[in-house]
Amino acid sequence: MLLETDVPLAPLTTLRLGGPARTLLTCDTADDLVEAISTHPHALVLGGGSNVVLPDEGLPEVVLVRNRGIEETGQGLEVQAGEDWDALVQHALVGGWTGLEALSGIPGTVGASPIQNIGAYGGEVAAAIGSVRVYDRRSGVVSELSPEQCGFAYRTSRFKQDPTRWLVLAVCFSLQRGELSAPVGYAELAAVLGVRVGERVPAEQVREAVLELRRGKGMVLDPLDPDSVSAGSFFTNPLVTAAPEGAPAWPGPDGLVKVSAAWLIQQAGFDKGWGEGSVGISGKHALALVNRGGGTAQELLEVARAVRDGVRARFGIELVNEPVIVGATL
Repeated sequence: MLLETDVPLAPLTTLRLGGPARTLLTCDTADDLVEAISTHPHALVLGGGSNVVLPDEGLPEVVLVRNRGIEETGQGLEVQAGEDWDALVQHALVGGWTGLEALSGIPGTVGASPIQNIGAYGGEVAAAIGSVRVYDRRSGVVSELSPEQCGFAYRTSRFKQDPTRWLVLAVCFSLQRGELSAPVGYAELAAVLGVRVGERVPAEQVREAVLELRRGKGMVLDPLDPDSVSAGSFFTNPLVTAAPEGAPAWPGPDGLVKVSAAWLIQQAGFDKGWGEGSVGISGKHALALVNRGGGTAQELLEVARAVRDGVRARFGIELVNEPVIVGATL
């Protein structure tokens, strides 16, 4: 375990925002993670920094998750929390495992994937998880949780709902052997592939199509693309009883309707490229807030509040932030 002091945190996040960590512990094994959290119980746990807004004043203690390792289990892959997510998707495909291809290009680490229940293009990571190995900070016990015990729902989980309790150490994925993808579950992706929703195609083709779609929206990390300096989608698609007229919508749980947050934002007057300061809306996707250079977390939150308040005033719908905001509320 490496201990450093006064380490800039902005370079460790996709938004390039946040002050320094007065103490930073880099953990290369699961045992290191448990020891670090046991001795620094109030530290922030940071993985790939892709779904978080860190405060400008910095943080007293940060634990950096960097434990690596991928092992085949016979039914899929057991992956340490510090592995890069997209590298895992590619590794799985090369090894003949399918089921993760629709989640290609999502930045961050494997350990964060069940916390957020990451999803895109009709897929959610919960569908591929066999179990999650966690450290319970309250009991001091390491255990394996089944998908049912993880409390997965749209962009959330038991871990996200109780962030001070659980530390993800590793994830076991239940995958399929073969060349064909899981059924294509998203109309936009199906159109690019030239198939109907529900059909299966070579998994590598799904990965390539998803990466193409994400690049077009600035949702693949690229040092040459300023629109990729973001936390991805800043707001989740809201669940409502009835969608506004003309809004793209999909069936949700419990009789609710999931409405496109991007459509709501644009219809409320916040188009792509909105904002004249260092922080604004991506020129490629209305859901992404970008740091154009020299921005601050405070500026980002001001933009996010303006967008949220504008949508509420126009539609009476409350947008909920997807990234974790540390040290502040929206």
